Amino acid sequence: MHRLFTEHPASVGETYFQHLCSAWYFAANMLLGALACLLHGLLPFLFEKTGSGRIAHLHDRMIVNRSRLPHEPQHSDTLGPGSLHGGTS
Repeated sequence: MHRLFTEHPASVGETYFQHLCSAWYFAANMLLGALACLLHGLLPFLFEKTGSGRIAHLHDRMIVNRSRLPHEPQHSDTLGPGSLHGGTS
């Protein structure tokens, strides 16, 4: 069960909680970008570059910056600081 929460985050060099925060950061940015696009569709003079700007920012953060990181994933036996397991398996 523990592996289900740690395998993918470790494959991208993150702990469970780092991955959680990163995913929530992306979700919030995508929601804001989507809202800007919806409003832009109704009122084309608003948010003319906001949607494309969010996409470019997220692409840079996920793809460009990640390719600059070492390619060896971190392996951790715990879910990270403050885990529900208290650091035990």
